[in-house]
Amino acid sequence: MAAKRGTKTSMKNMEKELLCPVCQEMYKQPLVLPCAHNVCQACARELLGQQGYIGPGGDPSSEPTSPASTPSTRSPRLSRRTLPKPDRLDRLLKSGFGTYPGRKRGALHPQVIMFPCPACQGDVELGERGLAGLFRNLTLERVVERYRQSVSAGGAIPCQLCKPPPLDATKGCTECRATFCNECFKLFHPWGTQKAQHEPTLPTLSFRPKGLMCPDHKEEVTHYCKTCQRLVCQLCRVRRTHGGHKITPVLSAYQALKDKLTKSLTYILGNQDTVQTQICELEETRASLLQAIEECQQERLARLSAQIQEHRSLLDGSGLVGYAQEVLKETDQPCFVQAAKQLHNRIARATEALQMFRPAAGSSFRHCQLDVGREMKLLTELNFLQVPEAPVIDTQRTFAYDQIFLCWRLPPHSPPAWHYTIEFRRTDAPAQPGPTRWQRREEVRGTSALLENPDTGSVYVLRVRGCNKAGYGEYSEDVHLHTPPAPVLHFFLDGRWGASRERLAISKDQRAVRSVPGLPLLLAAERLLTGCHLSVDVVLGDVAVTQGRSYWACAVDPASYLVKVGVGLESKLQESFQGAPDVISPRYDPDSGHDSGAEDATVEASPPFAFLTIGMGKILLGSGASSGAGLTGRDGPAVSCTVPLPPRLGICLDYERGRVSFLDAVSFRGLLECPLDCSGPVCPAFCFIGGGAVQLQEPVGTKPERKVTIGGFAKLD
Repeated sequence: MAAKRGTKTSMKNMEKELLCPVCQEMYKQPLVLPCAHNVCQACARELLGQQGYIGPGGDPSSEPTSPASTPSTRSPRLSRRTLPKPDRLDRLLKSGFGTYPGRKRGALHPQVIMFPCPACQGDVELGERGLAGLFRNLTLERVVERYRQSVSAGGAIPCQLCKPPPLDATKGCTECRATFCNECFKLFHPWGTQKAQHEPTLPTLSFRPKGLMCPDHKEEVTHYCKTCQRLVCQLCRVRRTHGGHKITPVLSAYQALKDKLTKSLTYILGNQDTVQTQICELEETRASLLQAIEECQQERLARLSAQIQEHRSLLDGSGLVGYAQEVLKETDQPCFVQAAKQLHNRIARATEALQMFRPAAGSSFRHCQLDVGREMKLLTELNFLQVPEAPVIDTQRTFAYDQIFLCWRLPPHSPPAWHYTIEFRRTDAPAQPGPTRWQRREEVRGTSALLENPDTGSVYVLRVRGCNKAGYGEYSEDVHLHTPPAPVLHFFLDGRWGASRERLAISKDQRAVRSVPGLPLLLAAERLLTGCHLSVDVVLGDVAVTQGRSYWACAVDPASYLVKVGVGLESKLQESFQGAPDVISPRYDPDSGHDSGAEDATVEASPPFAFLTIGMGKILLGSGASSGAGLTGRDGPAVSCTVPLPPRLGICLDYERGRVSFLDAVSFRGLLECPLDCSGPVCPAFCFIGGGAVQLQEPVGTKPERKVTIGGFAKLD
């Protein structure tokens, strides 16, 4: 009951937020002025009429005719209905606005219409189209309707077609824009006509368009221009008036404004006790002031009363807070953006008044004057210490490899943070009774952190919040990270087998290699007509795998001509690179077409190599698992496709199963899985034909010591 009374009180106090500043009545079809204030359409037309603006140009919000406004058929109760008198303003301004007295059509310098805003107490520029270029505030109309329904406490809505006393309306029609009793609804929707297909709705006090339409093009608004601070449609975007402007989808503007308004409103609602304490302090100061001096009573009482009224507007049951809560119920995104902008500014000013609280008058009347100008200047420059805002996690620099690296930053103009708290948990772990438990790292300095020993093949969710003397701020948005499907294998590049120093350049840290074709490639290109083929340069990893599962990642330069990334038997790889053929010789042909028959004998056996072919920013995927099973073998399956090259490639080797998988190392989406002969030590391998470059994934933390043995197999260094 108390909650219900509080809601009614809040709605009652909200009435002043719903009054037009001109007619002091509830808004009727309010228009949003460029200054973000609202005014009834009829009031705006009357004000412009007083200014003398009359001329062609449609009514800014012309509505379709309805039986309620222009009935043309007879109702059993229609004979007793008194038709409304023509509106004087409609006769005066039936053509809308857009010109001034004496202006000719097609003038070179059109008149810009100025509107006297009653809230700003100043002139607001409407442009050449006048009221025809303004949006209707549909959100405000909905709030007014909900307020009227709550005040009437479920009172019936009368039929708009009946003569007084009208019957209670039972149906509404959005197409006809009127409410009907059962008798009138049947009369105005006769069977067999197009109106009979109108869908009846619940009776309502006002009808609005289904969505917010652009006043210039009559198209639904889909974007928001931050430069002009105006909702725009698709046609508006291509106009030169918005050239170079920052335009964002209306969904982004809706979410940003809703988050800001919700945050400010949450702050006010969370400080209700503080507001009440400040009100009590103001009332006590007022009481002491009455006893201190009578001469200044009226002046100081007026100051304190105004300040009390200002603070009362911040309470839960106040009109401003109630109006803000009703606006937050709006689900139409363009309408919300339109209504929430002005409201957020008012809430922000109210929040600042709450934080910078000081009584407007005091009870002390000492005659001794002390020069405290310097001290007062220092005090006025003091700022309230606020908690840090929610950090923003840098998704471009946050990733999971052998460890999880998390990087974040504070939003602009956020109060500084002394330290941060990181929380993380596995989302794919078995569910346990009780609330979800987060693992936490306290007092993290800086804006990055390492999370060691994550579980492989898992999904982690992470979040961060800052802390300073004022307390803890809000958490950042959750970020989900996939960890590699197997333990990370660390190795270095070893170019002693199959690598031509004239064509391959390995970095000093042995984690990157670039193919730089030189003179041999030029000579080979000159003899292409003689049947010459380009050579294959291979770089191996200095680590061999003999058991378990291993994972590593690398990045391939998208401009590479042809690169193969994969694994192979160490013995077979070394065999292939002993006595490399002369690519300059015209007699060199790696695939002459004369097979020895050995291949047919081992068709069922797993291939000794498994490679993924990359070229010119694309990955070639075959329909079979052995599409990349050779260095210089024949073409793959007849049915093949290409996919874009991801930023990083992942290779997962399952030695016991004899399988190797190629993954997108960013999303961990599978690209290809191949069988592999794991009868001996297996090495990572990288093949180059023409120009190209490969960079191994760097360890997240410090580089591990160089190891050349895995599973008991020792490799000579």
